[in-house]
This record gives sequence, structure tokens and C-alpha cells, in this order.
Amino acid sequence: MIKIRKYSNQAGHPEPRRIIRYTLFWCQSGNAEILIDENIFVIKTGQVVTITSGQFHQLKSIEGELTALEFTLDFFCKSDSDIELIFHNGLFCHFGMNEMITVQHPEFFSETLNTIEKEILEQPYQYLISTHSLVELLLVEINRSKIAHGDEIWKPDALFLKFLESVRANFKNNYQVSHFADLLGTTEAKLNEVSKLHTSKTAQNVIYSLIISEAKRLLLYEKLTVKEIAYQLGFNDPFYFSNFFKKHTSQSPKEYQKTVKEI
Repeated sequence: MIKIRKYSNQAGHPEPRRIIRYTLFWCQSGNAEILIDENIFVIKTGQVVTITSGQFHQLKSIEGELTALEFTLDFFCKSDSDIELIFHNGLFCHFGMNEMITVQHPEFFSETLNTIEKEILEQPYQYLISTHSLVELLLVEINRSKIAHGDEIWKPDALFLKFLESVRANFKNNYQVSHFADLLGTTEAKLNEVSKLHTSKTAQNVIYSLIISEAKRLLLYEKLTVKEIAYQLGFNDPFYFSNFFKKHTSQSPKEYQKTVKEI
């Protein structure tokens, strides 16, 4: 449900890994090189980077002190306000928009992570409630830091975020927008409204964007054929999947694999 991992002056993960948890990396001192999907980030002292559930990541190297906070959606999201906080100002974004953020109050950030670690280790009465509140404080601190650096405030809508999660959980089923509307107890019109508000895209095009993001991860990190990936993403015809991928990326699946792996 929630974990703290600490790294100090060491090599990172031997291979890219994928976990179905939201992950926050905090660099307390020195620097760390992290691969997230197909991009390399070097975070330095006082910086944080957030990784959404399902993204591939690999710690390449750590020269200093690095802390990872991992938590599941079920642990944190008890209400609409919780799910909105996770994605506020683009945190843990499902569209691969990872960014390095310099925290305004690094001592507070380190102390809060240490308190979370202590709560998890000792498990005192109602420790899950306390750790939930402490994670909230960390996310608020990140948002305040982003705003202090001049970022615009982006306030997500819980329905839109539930839509994203539902799409990601149902790639194999190839559901239409109408089916997602039924699952979420809303209408196609409302899903289109919130999708256009947050992305300037229709709900159907949001689905396409998430399929492409997932296809890229599977092409880069899973030992699957294009045919197997097509079926995993709800395509009955691998040829149609290849055409779909090329339409949205200007490359065939195999061309994309070759290009990125050569970088």
C-alpha cells in the first residue's frame, strides 16, 4: 500500500521496472540519474520527480542520498479530493509529462519522509491515517513549490481522472466512450466535456493517447511481438494496430523500437 525505499551512493536498478504504484523520488543530497519510460532525468539536491502508476523507470545511478515513496491508488484515493490532489498541477500525469521540481522547503520535505518511514516501520495505532495525511502534505508542498516557480495552476476533475484510470484498466476490452460513460455513471457528453477541458481532445482521442503511451512502453520494455502487443491493447488485427500506431507517431512499431533503442 505504501513503502519508503532509501538509496545511498550506489548503482540503481539493474533493469527498467514497472510497478503499479505512484512513485515519488526525492534527492536529499547529491544527484541521481533516472530513466522514466524513454526519457532520462538527472535530479539534484532539493529536487523531486513523480512517476505515475504503470510507467517504466530505472535508477541508473545515485551519487548522494535518494528516497523513493511508493503508494497505491487504493491507499491514497479515499475521496474525489484525494484523486484530484494526486494529479493537481500535472503531478503523476498519465501522459508521460514527468518533470523535475525544486522544492521550496527541503528540510520539511526530508523530515516528513522520515516521519512516514517511522510510521510504516513502527505501525502505531491508525498509522495508515497519519501516513495518508503526511503524503497529502508532501503533495501540497510540491504544488506550492511549482506555483512559486511561476507554473500555472491546473485543477483536475475527479471524473476525468477516473476516466483515465478506467481506460488504463481496460485496454484489452477495446471499450467505446459510451461504455466508459456507463461504467462511471455519466454520459458521453460529460466525458467529452471534461476531456476537452483538460486536454483539448475528445474523450475518444484521450483513449487513443493512452493506447499509444502504453504501446510505446510495451514495445520498449516487454519481450512481446507486435502481434502480442496488438492483442493486449484490444486490436484483433495486428496490421490495423501497426497502421494505428504509425498514424499517431509517424513511425511503425518496429521503426519506433529501433529509433528509441539507438538513442
